[in-house]
Parts: sequence; C-alpha cells; structure tokens
Amino acid sequence: MKKICLFILYLATLGLSGWSQTKHSAASQFMSYKGLVMAGYQGWFNAPQDGAGRGWNHYVARGGFAPGNCKIDLWPDVSEYSKTYETTFKLPDGKPAYLFSSYDATTVDLHFKWMKEYGIDGVFMQRFVQDIKRPAGLNHNNTVLKNALNASEKYNRAIAVMYDLSGMHDSDYTVLIRDWKFLVDSLKLTNRGTQQTYLYHNSKPLVVIWGVGFSDGRRYGLAAVDKLLDFFRNDPVYGGCAVMLGVPTYWRTFGNDTEKDSHLHDVLRKADIIHPWFVGRFNETSYPSFEQLIKDDITWCKTNHLDYVPTLYPGFSWHNMYNPSPQNQIPRNRGNFFWKQVNGALKNGAEMLYIAMFDEIDEGTAIFKVSKNPPVGESNFVHFEEDVPGDYYLYLAGTAGKMLRKEIPLSAALPQMTRNKSTHQ
Repeated sequence: MKKICLFILYLATLGLSGWSQTKHSAASQFMSYKGLVMAGYQGWFNAPQDGAGRGWNHYVARGGFAPGNCKIDLWPDVSEYSKTYETTFKLPDGKPAYLFSSYDATTVDLHFKWMKEYGIDGVFMQRFVQDIKRPAGLNHNNTVLKNALNASEKYNRAIAVMYDLSGMHDSDYTVLIRDWKFLVDSLKLTNRGTQQTYLYHNSKPLVVIWGVGFSDGRRYGLAAVDKLLDFFRNDPVYGGCAVMLGVPTYWRTFGNDTEKDSHLHDVLRKADIIHPWFVGRFNETSYPSFEQLIKDDITWCKTNHLDYVPTLYPGFSWHNMYNPSPQNQIPRNRGNFFWKQVNGALKNGAEMLYIAMFDEIDEGTAIFKVSKNPPVGESNFVHFEEDVPGDYYLYLAGTAGKMLRKEIPLSAALPQMTRNKSTHQ
C-alpha cells in the first residue's frame, strides 16, 4: 500500500510540475527574437492564372487591373522570378510588364533566398483573421505559409505567425484559436524537432497578435484579446507560447491613435514583447522627436519586465490605392530616412528590430527588389533614385542586423553598398 501511495504521489508531482501534452517542440534554431532583424511578410499577391482563384488580388482593389486602375505604388523587379504573369501595363520600350504571384512556391523560395543572401534573419507571416474566414483566402494563406516553412528550412531563416485582427468581431477570436490548432496539427508549425526554424522567445514559440488598443473603431475589444492571451499562454496542449502584441504608436501615453482604456496596460503586461506601429507617423524631418518616444517606451517595458521591438520602414506611398493621396508621400531619400530609424533605435537600446515590410508594394514600404524601370501610362509608380540600386534596402536591413549584434560598430553614416556578393552573406 505504501508503494502504491508513493507512486500516486509521484504522478501527482509530475502533473504539478508542468508535465503536459504540449504539441510544440522543446526548442528551435531560433530561441530568441533578441539580436534578430525580422520583416513583415504579406504574401498576399495573386495573378488570375496562378490557380488560387483570386484574380489580381492586392494588385487591384476593384474592377479590371489595367493602367489607371491598380493599388500598388512600387513595381517589383521580376527579372529573377522563374514564374511571372503578363499584364496590360507597358514598359517604356512598349513591351508588356510582368508580375509575380505569392501563391507560387518559386516566388516564396526566391524571397527567402534573398533574405539569406542579404542577412535578413527572417519574417513574420501576416495572417489576417478576415482572410482565413473565407475558403479562398484560407487556401491561399495556408499555401503561402506551407511554402514559407519549407523555404525557411532550406535557407535557415526564422519564421513566425503574425495574426492581424483588422476587421475582426469580438466572437471571431475562436476562429483564430481554431486556426492555430490547425497550423500546429496539420502544418506542423511548431513541432518539427529541436532544429526547426520557427521563432521562439523566452524559450517558447512566439505568436504575434497585431491590432491591440487602436482607436479606429474596431469591432472587437480588449476582452477578446484577453481570451487570446489566455489561450496562447495557458492552453496545456496548444499554448505555452510567448506573445508579441502589435499596438498603436502612442500606446504608452494613450495618445491620439490609442483607445482611452486604462485596462490596455493590464493586458499588455501579460505579453512578452510590445510592438508599436509607426508606419506613416513620421517622416525624415519629424523622426528625431520619435527617438525620445522609443527611449521612453523601452524604459516602460523594462520597468514592467517586457521586451520591446520598434517598427522601421523605408518610406511610404499609396497614391494608386487612395488617390488623391500624394505619391511618394514619405520619401526614402536614398536610404537616409530608413537609416536614421536604424541608428535611432539601436542607440536608444532596441535589442531586436521589425521592418515593415518585406513585400508591401501597396503602401510603398517594401524592402525587396523593386524595378527601376516601371511601366508608363495612366498609373504612376514611384521611381527609385537613379543612383540607388533596386536591392539597396535588402542590403541596409542586413547591415542593420550586423550592427544590432555588434558584429560591426554602430554608425549614423549611411552604409555604402558594394557589388561584392560576399558582403551580403
């Protein structure tokens, strides 16, 4: 009887010590976000012939995709893509212009290849709750994520999921929970062994919930976010995760883009990383005042035992999407605008960086290779400065990572790109 009681006590002790049935692997090649430069990855572009059944998705908002009707301000350089699609747009020499589809595995593979070549550590795969509620959107998102997982392993890049709550209703938090369970069970998102490439933080799989505390009339509140936090942190099978929360610029002071609810800070204290959104909030002239904001944000987070990652972006333009919004609204200025943000973030203590975005040509924030010879005609595209290479921002992002990790000294001077490919490794 004594032995039986001891055995029962042993089993109870195992249970109390956290012996769980979690489906996540115990480790990853990337055990912390600290020291990494990660970018957002939209992966939402389609072409009518790509098999996804979504037409020219995200290249056009409505109607036929043609000169005078598109929603992108940057035209990608497609010279290295193995699969492209002809458009009705014409290049200056009269030849048809081509575009890629994110649905193709070869597209995703090329993007991850560039990440490795230029030293970008990885990407957060954007996953919009509104998209995964629709069959076509779910199929597209699953296909792109599956291809990205394969490419991340091939090129040894970190990868993580970022759920964007835009357009969500309060009850939709259950959609997100079901989706996470599907990704873990069917795509083996976080259980590919201890050498997997899924990004961990604080030794736990990192999940991002973006869109917390914004004052723009969202149809969900902090209660829904609280339920998601509880699931990701505490579910015995699918939880045990670290959580990064995407918040407004003025989250700390309850400024003009933040809902005025003091409970917001209670919710944020349950997270692991705070990630404020800065795109469109400043230009090169007004940026210096944001250095103090970042410094104060970091101080608040340290006081509350949280990590912090600022958003960096190269420029901004959405003229073709929201005309009469001015084209090239926030100029890149040959990389100077972006580099001021890199220097400001690092000298004020940022330990990790988030770049918006890798492939966002809708809003002109993409850092991947863009065309210096875009189509001509009724739609106007942002032209890169003549002396700036189309891959310059990939290079700058990789150089920022070296400075973040103190592999090279931090410098306010804009790095000069060379054509020696070995400098990108």
